[in-house]
Amino acid sequence: MAHAATRWAVAGTVGLLLATTAACSSSGGDAAPVTQPAKTATTPGQASTTPTTGLTLTPVMPVGEPTDVVTGLEAPWSVAFVDDTALVSERDSGRVLEVLDGGSTRVVGTIDAKHGGEGGLLGLAVADGQLFAYSTGDDGNRIQRFPLTGSPGSYGLGSPTTLIDGLPAAGIHNGGRLAFGPDGMLYASAGDAGQAPRAQDLDYLGGKILRMTPDGGVPADNPFPGSPVWSLGHRNVQGLAWTADGTMYASEFGQNTWDELNLITPGSNYGWPVVEGIAGRAGYVDPLQQWPTAEASPSGLAAVGGTLFMANLRGQVLRAVPVAAPSTATELYDGTYGRLRAVTLAPDGSLWIVTNNTDGRGNPKPGDDRILRVELG
Repeated sequence: MAHAATRWAVAGTVGLLLATTAACSSSGGDAAPVTQPAKTATTPGQASTTPTTGLTLTPVMPVGEPTDVVTGLEAPWSVAFVDDTALVSERDSGRVLEVLDGGSTRVVGTIDAKHGGEGGLLGLAVADGQLFAYSTGDDGNRIQRFPLTGSPGSYGLGSPTTLIDGLPAAGIHNGGRLAFGPDGMLYASAGDAGQAPRAQDLDYLGGKILRMTPDGGVPADNPFPGSPVWSLGHRNVQGLAWTADGTMYASEFGQNTWDELNLITPGSNYGWPVVEGIAGRAGYVDPLQQWPTAEASPSGLAAVGGTLFMANLRGQVLRAVPVAAPSTATELYDGTYGRLRAVTLAPDGSLWIVTNNTDGRGNPKPGDDRILRVELG
């Protein structure tokens, strides 16, 4: 897929990306890592990106067995809540579905997404009565904002506003997760789109975690002036989450060796493709934990109390990682529900788990794909 020049909205003028150092080679050459001192938010009224100390995070775990919320979905990718109402994206169809009482769904709208390989309609997020969607368009991946019309049981989508487009897209490594942070900013994971060395290139927004205002602007306190880049050196992040103390985490697909759980700080370089997994190499941030790729393929991530829940595709497990001991994990539902794409905290305090068995890579069971619900305690 051709990549158009990336555009994003900035109040007043359009910011220019910093010139970058030479990109590192995938063979792990000697190019110096791109680094920038970490910064904390200073905008009045904006929450700090520095974790809050002294806050007790109590671990939680599932209680009882999961039950079906909805079945019969087609390659679902993301769940976002409007108050108590769940909206679900389907990657290949481009449909946004509203989950109704009793486990049925209705179509809120269809986004004109170009499905191919891992592209299509991916992440959703909701804020201030608007739906934010990450999808693949004619000129690459993009993030759009849609007004939500109607009310529960009759939601619809208004006309889109494009916040950023021309993001690198390919049949693989599209990233695609959207989430609002505790600072009110919109975060997005952009995969390297198969261009591994450019994950080290600040002029290339693939292989990055991006941070922008809800209007698509570049926050003044981003670590690279004029750039939406929050962190770099990523291969394919598909999970973003924050604990209540403001600490940011991301789950990331490795290549052939290690998948990762990372603690994210602004301006930091996570090493891809120079390093994969824990390397202890100066200039790059090591993951908190790593797994062989055949045992993980981590996608969605949710933080609840003192526990990080990570959905795994190839590994077909839900991992529960205690924040106090992030090099450990408990594996849940091993193979029971097949491939797991997303995990989300619901407004009622339960955990929702999205399966991913109908996209051509899994083995669908009757009723797949489904969303499961389990109580926490």
